[in-house]
Amino acid sequence: MSADAAAGDPAAGGPAAGRPADGASAADAYTGPLPIGSRSGVVYHIDASYFIFRAYHSMPPDMMDADGNATHALYGFARFMSDLLEQVRPERIGVAFDQSLRSGTSFRNGIFPAYKANREAPPVELERQFALCREFCRHMGLAEFASAEYEADDIIGTLAARARAAGLHNVVVTRDKDLSQLIRDGDVFWDYSGNARYGYHEIGPRFGAIPELIADFLALTGDSVDNIPGVPGVGRKTAAGLFAIFGSLDELYANLERVPGMKLRGAAALAAKLLAHKEAAYLARRLTGIVCDVPLECSLDELKRRAPDTAGLEAFFDTHGFGNILRHQARRIAGVRTTV
Repeated sequence: MSADAAAGDPAAGGPAAGRPADGASAADAYTGPLPIGSRSGVVYHIDASYFIFRAYHSMPPDMMDADGNATHALYGFARFMSDLLEQVRPERIGVAFDQSLRSGTSFRNGIFPAYKANREAPPVELERQFALCREFCRHMGLAEFASAEYEADDIIGTLAARARAAGLHNVVVTRDKDLSQLIRDGDVFWDYSGNARYGYHEIGPRFGAIPELIADFLALTGDSVDNIPGVPGVGRKTAAGLFAIFGSLDELYANLERVPGMKLRGAAALAAKLLAHKEAAYLARRLTGIVCDVPLECSLDELKRRAPDTAGLEAFFDTHGFGNILRHQARRIAGVRTTV
C-alpha cells in the first residue's frame, strides 16, 4: 500500500489527529496556563514510544518498502512528528524512546521482575521500525534519546527537571497518565491524539491526584498496564479520598489510625488492609515514581532544533518507499521552496 494513501489517517498524526487547523500553531491553540508568547521559554518532550505503538496498531499493516519490510509504524510516527514540527515549530524539543523495555534491562525489572511481564515482546518488524524512527528524528535535526537502563519517562523527567531549573516551561506530549506526575505550574500535559491539554490544576480532576501525588496514587491503586499490583481492593475513588486528606504515602501510613473514621466505603477495614500490604505499596511506589536525575550527557542547548538534513531525508524516504507528502512537508519545515 502506498504511504501517501494513508496520509489522511488520524493515526498517522495527520490533519484529523488532534492538531490545530492549518495556519494556527498548536502553541496558539493553548487555553491553559502556559504563557507561550515566546517559544524560547518552552521545551517540548515527546513520548515517542506511545506514538509508534499507536501507529503500529492503527496504520495499514501492508505498507512496505521495496524489500517487503513493514513501514507503517515508521510512516505514522514520521507524519505525527512532521505535523507537530510544522504547526508548533518549537525551539527546544527532545524525543524519548523506550529501549529498556525491549531489552529487559530496565532498573525497574531489577526491583520487581514481574514489572510489565504481562506485555508481549514487540515483533521483529516493530523493533526494526523503532530504530528507523530514531534515525528519522536525527535526519530532522532533533535530539533523540534512549537508554538500556531507564525508560522514556525517566529521560523526559530528567530533561523536564533541568528545563524547570533553568526557568523554562515544559510541554509533555503523550497520553500516558504516568507522565502527568511531571507537570508543575506553568507546564502542560498535551494529549495530542485526544486533542486535550491539561495544566497543573487540571491533572487532579483528570487523573485522580495532583501531579506530586500521582506516583503515590498509583502505588495504592496499582497499574494493570505495567503489571503493578498495588493494594488489593483500593481503587481510584478510595485512593483519591485518602490523598484528599493525606499529603503523601508516608503521611498516610503514619496516620493509619485516622482511616477508620473517614467517610470512605469500607473505611473500617481499610486501615488493616493498608497495613497488611504496606510492603507491596512501597515496592509499587519505587516502580511508579519517575526518575528525574538520569545521567544524560545533554545540555538544554542541545535540545534546540537543528536544520533538517534534506539530502539525508530524501534518501531515507526513497529507501522506505515514502511518497511526496512527507517530502514536501520536510522541505517546508526546512524552509526549502517546493516546486509543484
